[in-house]
Formats: sequence, C-alpha cells, structure tokens
Amino acid sequence: MTPALRQWGRLLQQTMHLMVGLPDYAAYLEHMRRFHPERRPMSEAEFFRDRQAARYRRGGGRCC
Repeated sequence: MTPALRQWGRLLQQTMHLMVGLPDYAAYLEHMRRFHPERRPMSEAEFFRDRQAARYRRGGGRCC
C-alpha cells in the first residue's frame, strides 16, 4: 500500500469516527504534544470516558 493511500485511509477512518461521535485519541495526543507539552495526557480509557461525558453534558468539553 502506498503512503498516500495509507494517509487517505486514515483520514477516511477519522472522518467516519467523527461522524458517529467516536473521538480520535491520536489527534488528542498530537494536540497535547503541540499545545500542552507540560501536561500529562490522559490514558486512552480516561480520554474515552472524558469525551463521552463531554458529549452528553451541556456546554461541551474543549480545553481550548
């Protein structure tokens, strides 16, 4: 599989996950690395619980 096709597949998967409300842990890790390097990122399980709670409470749950 070519790198361009692999990248396209990852983008398609990410889009599909976002369409059904599944958060993207890899994107979260990249965000934390770039914008909050001093903070410890949540584990994948913590991240999923946090995003699920944010989805069902009023006001969302973004840090930025």
